[in-house]
Amino acid sequence: MIKISPMFSDHMVLQRRKNISVFGTGDDGCRVTVTLGDDTAVTTVTDGRWTAVLPAREAADGLEMAVSAEGFSRTFTDVAVGEVWLAGGQSNMEYELQNCTTGKEHLENDAGVNVRFYYTQKIVCGEPDYEKVVADNCWKTFDSESAKIWSAVGYLFAKRLSEKLGCTVGVIGCNWGGTKASYWMSAESLEKDTDMRFDYDKYLAAMEGKTVEQMTREFREYQAYHDEWNRKSAEYYTNTPDPTWDGCLKYCGECRYPGPPLPLNPCSATTLYKSMIKVVCPYTLAGFLWYQGESDDDNPQNYYKLLRGLIDLWRTDWDDLSLPFLIVQLPMHRYKDDSDRKNWCLIREAQEKVYRTVRNTGLAVAIDCGEFNEIHPHDKETVAKRLYEQALSVAYGESGHEPLLCTSVLRRNGRIEVSTNARSELEIRGSGSGFELAGTDGVYKPADITVSGSVITVTCAGIAEPVSVRYLWTNYTDEIPVYDSEGNPLAPFRKNE
Repeated sequence: MIKISPMFSDHMVLQRRKNISVFGTGDDGCRVTVTLGDDTAVTTVTDGRWTAVLPAREAADGLEMAVSAEGFSRTFTDVAVGEVWLAGGQSNMEYELQNCTTGKEHLENDAGVNVRFYYTQKIVCGEPDYEKVVADNCWKTFDSESAKIWSAVGYLFAKRLSEKLGCTVGVIGCNWGGTKASYWMSAESLEKDTDMRFDYDKYLAAMEGKTVEQMTREFREYQAYHDEWNRKSAEYYTNTPDPTWDGCLKYCGECRYPGPPLPLNPCSATTLYKSMIKVVCPYTLAGFLWYQGESDDDNPQNYYKLLRGLIDLWRTDWDDLSLPFLIVQLPMHRYKDDSDRKNWCLIREAQEKVYRTVRNTGLAVAIDCGEFNEIHPHDKETVAKRLYEQALSVAYGESGHEPLLCTSVLRRNGRIEVSTNARSELEIRGSGSGFELAGTDGVYKPADITVSGSVITVTCAGIAEPVSVRYLWTNYTDEIPVYDSEGNPLAPFRKNE
């Protein structure tokens, strides 16, 4: 007897122009036959698992796929072959279409769009109903009621791509709000480097010496506490004029989120890798979309290693070390009660470093897409457009979509010249420059700029011999000055001459 992975259902989208993996579980020795159109693949269950590989196909719609074995037969209908992207990350990737700025317009007017969605269920393995919830999942079409809760970024990206390529695009939503990179990684990958163990060591320490029953009880007690805290918090923010975080804590008591890092807590190292990524892998993909980093701002100095390690792990699991991986660089953000710790600056810097050092990656610069005192910006259209442009460059071979970056700096006669990769004259918006210079004392001061083509000359009257320059080196500002002629913002950076 066999089972087929819940990744396969009616309305599924299979990846075009690549060999297609179809997989599941079963009794060792059982022979499995998979048929798609005129193509057939036969395999045998080994060590409780089976994978059949169908040959690559061009885009198509309205197909049927049959899977059969002794005691098992199933046929899937309305199968499409097109492009499949996994939309991973935390709450800004999870952010629902119905809540974004243009969501209502799309939900009312996008009937017939060739986008489908598989929503990887947000449940942790070890929960009593995990297997049933996962097994009951399926692909959805846009005309279903579920479209309103699809990832806004994922859907808007896919709609553009479908219109460009003329084929059906499938999105696998595999995201969970408030999560760190280490939650989406394996224990083995985190153990490779001490700098990546920041949250993994907390996970091990929290479990030490405890039985499964003790850990379950501890987490259930936290859940009950947190449900009540959330209820009181909603009450406070609904009924309080000009609410503050300190006021919320006074009204609700201590906030212990995200709770003890135990196996049942989604906010613990390795948990979502085991609970969600392992459900999806090795479903054949075009690539990954990644919008995450906000929750790693307590350990930003190690984010480069974490993100690079995650990319390596996922590509290895999918047995394709060149799978495109497109990163949303974090936008501006700061809560009004927070100081500017510049920790988001380090996350953005790490994201750009990954783009520069890891092949087949893209960087969607979203610095101008943030909102003050709101960690979930409502504009997902711009983010999706820039991810789409990165996909055209990285996955589909279309030139001219590189992010706008600083390429080099040169100190000359008391000023610093910043070169960029702009293909046309840079534009300056607003009255500020966003630039700062520092001398040998390391103290940064606001600077003035002039622009000539793709080069920015930076000066500061109070610094005769500048040695360092930085741009938009802040968690939040509402002025984003430098753009190219196509409306792409210059990514924030810091450099020493």
